[in-house]
Amino acid sequence: MNIQVNDVSETRKSLVITLDATEVATEQKAVLAEFTHYAQLPGFRPGKVPPAMVAQRYGKQMAEELKQKVVNRAYRGAVEDKKLPILTVVNVEPGDVAAGQSASVNLTVDIRPEFKLPEYHGLPVTAEPTDPTDAEVETMITGLRGERADFKVAERAAQKGDFVKLSYTGKIDGKPVSEIAPDQQIYGAVPQTWEEVEGEHPGILPGLGAQLTGLNAGDQKTVAINFPAEFSAVPALAGKAASYEVSIQEVRERVLPALDEAFFKAHQVENLEGLQTQVRANLKMQKDYQNLGAQRRQVTEALAAKIDFPVPQSMVDAEAQQVLRQFIEENMRRGVPEDQFQKDKKQLVEGAQKAAHGRVKLQLLLARIVEEEKLSVTERDLDTFIYREAARTNEKPDKFAKELARNREQLRAAQQSILFDKAVDFLVSKAKVTPSAPQPA
Repeated sequence: MNIQVNDVSETRKSLVITLDATEVATEQKAVLAEFTHYAQLPGFRPGKVPPAMVAQRYGKQMAEELKQKVVNRAYRGAVEDKKLPILTVVNVEPGDVAAGQSASVNLTVDIRPEFKLPEYHGLPVTAEPTDPTDAEVETMITGLRGERADFKVAERAAQKGDFVKLSYTGKIDGKPVSEIAPDQQIYGAVPQTWEEVEGEHPGILPGLGAQLTGLNAGDQKTVAINFPAEFSAVPALAGKAASYEVSIQEVRERVLPALDEAFFKAHQVENLEGLQTQVRANLKMQKDYQNLGAQRRQVTEALAAKIDFPVPQSMVDAEAQQVLRQFIEENMRRGVPEDQFQKDKKQLVEGAQKAAHGRVKLQLLLARIVEEEKLSVTERDLDTFIYREAARTNEKPDKFAKELARNREQLRAAQQSILFDKAVDFLVSKAKVTPSAPQPA
């Protein structure tokens, strides 16, 4: 076997592999033996069909199988002889393959890039305080009361926190919004809906709630609504300035329940002190989780910033396809029309490629850390992964585990995901932590 390696790029190689006639004959013999073993022809027991008749009956299939075996032999020979760390086979071009003749195979492969792993101990991270303040505890308790709040008709002007029943009709440059976005009538004209006054959430019409303060039942008002430049819910309205005629039908005020025995019982505590303790513990758990997530992002960003190296394009292309697919699926669930993606295709592809390049670079770095630190996947790690993914996909853990066991590629991907997570956790455990600066009062 003769192997010629040509550089296409720093991470891509072109291999020209020539097998001599003897090597091809060995594979031909193996193919004939396999087909003879399984061949079934009238008048012959299985495995007893004469080779010449087998070759005549299955000639076309045997030729294809021989070609595949020659390609596989060439690939194995290249890996063993040249010690190439192949990540992806980009292209295969087998030449003419026939018994008694030499054969040539052209392979294009992407290999693992060579780079010196930068120092990854002591990466800088910032830690936010995780002990909840009394004010945060109080805000959370108020929120819990709000979940059980009652709403009474208010014989007064609307105030922050009230809910207003109203109707509205919108126009843009004198043209009804219902004509501009006919498939989204909720943005054009609504005979009755509710809106929170100065609420935390933007609502259907961005900025409407902030313009309802001081209005009474029976009032009418013209309000200006400026749709964001990036308004994926209704692209036809993106960046547009609209005028809405609003008619107030009713004002209701929020009445919070008392902090009494019934309220405490509903939250499985005995008194206010017990509720405060419960809320404080939950808030701390939430802050710890957020802190860990932030630190995981910080260490990976710091690690990637330490080094640059060429990234295999085949890996980037595969990852970009996944990034793009996830983005489109997520936005279609939010109601973004499919034709919008075609309109923005160039920008989406460029963005996906950029994101994918960063992801692949990080994966290669983490893979090296896994090797360096001899990290491994335990049975407990795999069980945790199965239960987490089963919960995420609403599957039974046993069913998910069986599917994982049957699909070798899926199992390999799961193990890789676990190892990458362990590598990031390792980086966090070795990070140099600096408390965040206190926010000005």
